[in-house]
Amino acid sequence: MTTATPFHKILIANRGEIALRVIRSARAMGYQTVAVYSTADAASRHVLEADQAVCIGEPLPAQSYLRIDAIVEAARRTGADAVHPGYGFLAENEDFARACRDAGLVFIGPSPEAIIAMGHKAGAKQIMMDAGVPCIPGYQGEDQSEARLAAEAERIGFPVMIKATAGGGGRGMRLVESAKAFPELLRSAQSEALNAFGDAEVILERAIIEPRHIEIQIFADRHGNAIHLGERDCSVQRRHQKVVEEAPSPAVDAALRERMGATAVAAVKAIRYEGAGTLEFLLDQQGQFYFMEMNTRLQVEHPVTEAITGLDLVELQLRVAAGEALPLRQEDVRLQGHAIEVRLCAEDVDRGFMPQSGTLRLWQPAQTLRVEQALRSGAEIPPFYDSMIAKVIAHGATRDEARRRLLQGLHQTVALGVTTNQVFLGACLRHPVFAEGGATTAFIARHQDALLQPDAAVRERALVLAAALLFETAGGAPARPLLRRLAHRLPVGLLLEVNGARHSVHVAQTGPDHFLVTIGETEHGVALVATDTQGDAGRVRVVLDGVMESADFVRDGAQLWLHYAGQPVTVTDLTRSAAQRASDSGGDGKVRASMNGRVVAVLVAEGDQVEAGQPVVTLEAMKMEHVHLAPVAGRVLGLSVGVGEQVTARRVLAEIEAPVAA
Repeated sequence: MTTATPFHKILIANRGEIALRVIRSARAMGYQTVAVYSTADAASRHVLEADQAVCIGEPLPAQSYLRIDAIVEAARRTGADAVHPGYGFLAENEDFARACRDAGLVFIGPSPEAIIAMGHKAGAKQIMMDAGVPCIPGYQGEDQSEARLAAEAERIGFPVMIKATAGGGGRGMRLVESAKAFPELLRSAQSEALNAFGDAEVILERAIIEPRHIEIQIFADRHGNAIHLGERDCSVQRRHQKVVEEAPSPAVDAALRERMGATAVAAVKAIRYEGAGTLEFLLDQQGQFYFMEMNTRLQVEHPVTEAITGLDLVELQLRVAAGEALPLRQEDVRLQGHAIEVRLCAEDVDRGFMPQSGTLRLWQPAQTLRVEQALRSGAEIPPFYDSMIAKVIAHGATRDEARRRLLQGLHQTVALGVTTNQVFLGACLRHPVFAEGGATTAFIARHQDALLQPDAAVRERALVLAAALLFETAGGAPARPLLRRLAHRLPVGLLLEVNGARHSVHVAQTGPDHFLVTIGETEHGVALVATDTQGDAGRVRVVLDGVMESADFVRDGAQLWLHYAGQPVTVTDLTRSAAQRASDSGGDGKVRASMNGRVVAVLVAEGDQVEAGQPVVTLEAMKMEHVHLAPVAGRVLGLSVGVGEQVTARRVLAEIEAPVAA
């Protein structure tokens, strides 16, 4: 006989848009909510919107959102009787699920035993094979010696995938093309796995070349019922991190969906699973699918499933956790239309997708789409967490309608002040291979040059608009003596930097709010028709070369952020500044932090001789590691940081003394 586990107040052990997503459904069902937060998130929206909130510590080094004791204590202090882990941090942590159960709290997720069974890749794979689920040939044995793993890789045949058994998100994962490359990549994967998950154990699998990444959403209750809600295609990835997700998959027909869904349901019934979960498969080019792993939680990309099924998956989680039976059977599940989601991340695509942090000066999400976010203008993007800051989701009657709507929504989304991957996401959606439904896991790597190609025409027009705006709103653009020359309509020279490239621009005023902007040999006419400003931010209506359009902008001294033609553009007025110091490029031998982050490795010692390009210090920011290299060859003169230390962008990490030329 099954027992009910009613609850009344839910603590959400997560942050940001994840916590807000759970709050929304919980509140609609009549539950009170409790948020937890680190000191870095004290002013975050999830903290302000929950009924109650409890601070659980500093973001580093304790990683407050991972402090099981503090979270359980927060539940006790607020009278919460249930805990929702969100879909990150502790969502797949069996110790957390057990601690909640031991404290008398309802854990809104699977049992600790199920998390253990499916959270360890080697064990999960064995369970799936025993249940008759097709699995990728490989090795998941206890002998983790380099010699045994190398021998097993030879047996499997190259290329081979190395995967950390304890984790996900692409960490501890390496593709090995040859036996010669295996030892170094093995050590690299084991080191990353140990740092990320506290466990260096790996499994080996035969590499499936250019597959589709297909996942099946399942739900099961404690009454023995289990269903699937169709598939999602998550093939568009970069370094095993998902970028674009959609449902249903353009590569899965009704017959394949039924087979994969039935396989997933049989698998979760075999382990008496309860709650939401996702079975992830690789689909090869011959239509054969193989089990990859199971995520014992709700997925980041669950909104696309909600869009095509009309179901609230968080609501289903809460009902199942309270002991209710699933309110629908498999035959009740209907898939309507198509949905696509993109992950908006704070990262600089032009600098190797480096994570970014700082102040989001202006934030205006698309009003026509579902946008999962916890942002506002003036919000701080901290360096301690994942770089994803929002998800943008479109639904349409057809795949192409959903794609067009998503492109238009991205075009309307204004995110200024912190560099994001917004333009890159649009390039992915517009690429003909994606548009035709042909993207595999190799899509970004294969088409990266085209996806990263800047729109030179848009950048030049943005530069023209920026020159006029900087001139018009001048506090510090041209010096005052130059402004007096405008009475004679003489051109004023500006030195502007746009997304890292410098341009010499000349501006002449030809009438009230009318300008002639010259770049090289090309002249552009600009008229500022109307400017609606609030402080240093606003929207301008402009006629540029005879075409009227709008742009959003934020100004801070010599810095101007523009959202123009659906793209963010950063412009810096260097007219009155000295040339950028040579030290900025590392020519002085100083190794500077490229972002805010934590030092995870110091790879040299004082007095060492290093070569130019040799790794010196490794920083971790937003769950990614970034190796900083020696800018010159020479002797390490000094190190100013140690492992575990938190550093800010541009801080000197090490100094290298180059040999004096004879």
